[in-house]
Amino acid sequence: MSRSVRKTPISTHYGVRNTEKWSKQEWHRKMRSKSKIILRHTEADSVLLPHMREVSNVWAMAKDGKMRFDPVEWPKGMRK
Repeated sequence: MSRSVRKTPISTHYGVRNTEKWSKQEWHRKMRSKSKIILRHTEADSVLLPHMREVSNVWAMAKDGKMRFDPVEWPKGMRK
């Protein structure tokens, strides 16, 4: 694998973590908290749990997609 390189110069945004783990953990905490409050204060027959869009925003997570870079300016980015 020492000679493996990317075929296309596309990578995630620089300066962010490789995963969205922390954003997902925060989203799940909010979701569980809101669900518990709703279940605690409503009757069992008329429960309507929150939708994920009410609690989180996928555009505000840590890793915000990918971008194209110039392999001449940043040759290290072509390494896998």
